[in-house]
Amino acid sequence: MSVRDILEGRLTEKEVELRGWLVTKRSSGGVQFLMIRDGTGRLQCTVHKDEVGEKIFQKTDKLTQESSLTLKGIVKVDKRAPDGYEVKVRDLQVIQLAAQDYPLSKKEHGIDFLMDWRHLWIRSSRQAAILKIRAEVIKACRDFLDEEDFTLTDSPIFTPSIVEGAATLFETPYFGDKAFLTQSGQLYVEATIAAFGKVYCFGPTFRAERSKTPRHLTEFWMVEPEMAFFSFEDNLRLQEEMVSYIVKKTLEKRSKDFEVLKRDIKPLKKVEPPFDRISYTEAIEILQKNGYSIEWGEDLGLPHERTISLKFEKPVFVHRYPARTRAFYMQPDPVDSKVALCADLMAPEGYGEIIGGSERIHDLKLLEQRIEEFGLPRKAYEWYLDLRRYGSVPHSGFGLGIERVVTWICKLKHIRETIPFPRTMTRIYP
Repeated sequence: MSVRDILEGRLTEKEVELRGWLVTKRSSGGVQFLMIRDGTGRLQCTVHKDEVGEKIFQKTDKLTQESSLTLKGIVKVDKRAPDGYEVKVRDLQVIQLAAQDYPLSKKEHGIDFLMDWRHLWIRSSRQAAILKIRAEVIKACRDFLDEEDFTLTDSPIFTPSIVEGAATLFETPYFGDKAFLTQSGQLYVEATIAAFGKVYCFGPTFRAERSKTPRHLTEFWMVEPEMAFFSFEDNLRLQEEMVSYIVKKTLEKRSKDFEVLKRDIKPLKKVEPPFDRISYTEAIEILQKNGYSIEWGEDLGLPHERTISLKFEKPVFVHRYPARTRAFYMQPDPVDSKVALCADLMAPEGYGEIIGGSERIHDLKLLEQRIEEFGLPRKAYEWYLDLRRYGSVPHSGFGLGIERVVTWICKLKHIRETIPFPRTMTRIYP
């Protein structure tokens, strides 16, 4: 039996067995009130001394926070209980009596302290709610793509190639040679479109960015779809549909977790196609009118993205960035070669970029030219050039950052809460 089963009202007046952990305990005369967590929810359980006897009551009295236990009892409806149900305990067995010095007390703790104890902090109701929403976001991503007839094709973690710029590479020795931890699986899913048409990879990616902003991790997870015969416009439409699907499904499935977070979900209910679109040039004009000292050709930082996204109720595409500031593989706009057929999707409420995508260069000579212009080692990309030699087609794709989406959907101040064990410039423990 689970707490969820009880809270759904299916087991009233039935005898159940629960296994879980003690969250809190309080006494009132001859009654002990236990709050039990089992992974599906939390439930009040009551131990009455005159019903269980002295031995079990004393055993209950010695329980410490986070002790693991098994209990048996009858499910009762009780409006005084936190969720309207409780279990009236008949028997209780202690699996492990937790040490008394549990480090995470009810008092306020600083973030560094909480991150040092992340392995215990994730048991808290708030952190558990965030991570359940994360799991739902991941499931929604995969369900959407699977329903759209995409094929999952895994990309390697070790690569010889640069995808997003040499400055953010993690280099590692590799049997007398050197390799890099992947910045993106994109190049490899580009290879698999010729076999499957529409593909995606999902896994960890790594960026050695020396950044301490609230939206940067050195290890994060991305879903990266890639589509043969998809134009730039096709790509944007798919992103609109996918993000809307993710938000809708997460709201449907994890309503209780949003309540735990006290997240106002009204803004999320507005997320449906079509999304607004502005060009990079228009974005620069907006920023200049808002007092920013920024010129055409400069990249957008977090304050810029926040300012732009606060002007829209739904996610907004910022498209056609200067080609020289974008990745080497991005297709130039045929109308204006100074800009690329690329777009970043900015989440509303000030959250900024959650997706980056583009149409890819499919012409061999142009791609060779770009590799040379970027000073990349051609030998490492010969296999990638082969994709343009043998059956090249126009194609597009994008990368969706799981942690950034969860940060926005949960309305969090910092991305570090969106992953079980965050990795940043200053943290690799626990």
